[in-house]
Amino acid sequence: MTPFLKLIRWPNLGFIILTQALFEYCIYQPIYKGNIPDGNTIQFALLVAASVFIAAAGYIINDYFDINIDLVNKPDKTILGKVINRRWALLWHLLLNLAGIVCTILAVRTAGWYLILANVVSAILLWLYSARFKKDAIIGNVIVSLLTAWTIMLIFLSKYSLWNAFNNADANQVRLFRFAILYAGFAFIISLVREAIKDIEDMPGDHKFGCKTMPIVWGINATKIYIAVWLTILIAILVIVQLYVLQFRWWAAVAYCVVLIVAPLFYIIRKLIQANSTQEYHHLSSMTKRIMLTGILSMLFFYFYL
Repeated sequence: MTPFLKLIRWPNLGFIILTQALFEYCIYQPIYKGNIPDGNTIQFALLVAASVFIAAAGYIINDYFDINIDLVNKPDKTILGKVINRRWALLWHLLLNLAGIVCTILAVRTAGWYLILANVVSAILLWLYSARFKKDAIIGNVIVSLLTAWTIMLIFLSKYSLWNAFNNADANQVRLFRFAILYAGFAFIISLVREAIKDIEDMPGDHKFGCKTMPIVWGINATKIYIAVWLTILIAILVIVQLYVLQFRWWAAVAYCVVLIVAPLFYIIRKLIQANSTQEYHHLSSMTKRIMLTGILSMLFFYFYL
């Protein structure tokens, strides 16, 4: 059981659950102040289960295709081929994807056909990413970042039909949409940053097996510039949001964002310029993951403010 939990990255799955739960209970429900449709809890639980199953399947298939590269980059953490048979991994990948699609169907039924289609596409993209696009510059990183943002947009779009989500929306719907875009955008950009840093960290194994990731094709310095640009954009967006929030006198939320999100982003930029070893890039990758966590946890403030 322990190797299997490591294989499916159970901490990352817990992060997905936390993200979707915070958006549901700290943003959606406070905005609507108890005016929640019947069956919402069951639908939400099924959609969270769907996200977890599809993500777990994605982690398995990623390790399946990366087994040789992982033996170079992280030999002590490799599970497939050592503890878990690769054929069993493929079976688990199939079963988890099927479970994810079934949960989506049960959650939205025919009214949310686009969500069913989107989760099917997500499962396919995770396969394509692992089999092909992970080895290419940019496109693999964009796929992962889009799927990270989708964990939030899935919950938003489950509340309305696709058409009503963007047309003739009431004031509460517009507020919910803004929060969804804000957090999905944050998740997208910070994921782009982390994936690029991981590409630099994983260069030894990627280069040995002919991958054409960003640092291999562009060079490390160009990749650092790419990362710094996205970090600058993210910082600028966060500063603008905080200036907007100040008019509501949400002092605690602003202080939290500045100290635990914006300041660490500046720290990453500074350390990124100096970094030149695998250990340093691993540290920066871990830092971006922590910033993503603190960013998502900021939803807690809106439980009290909304």
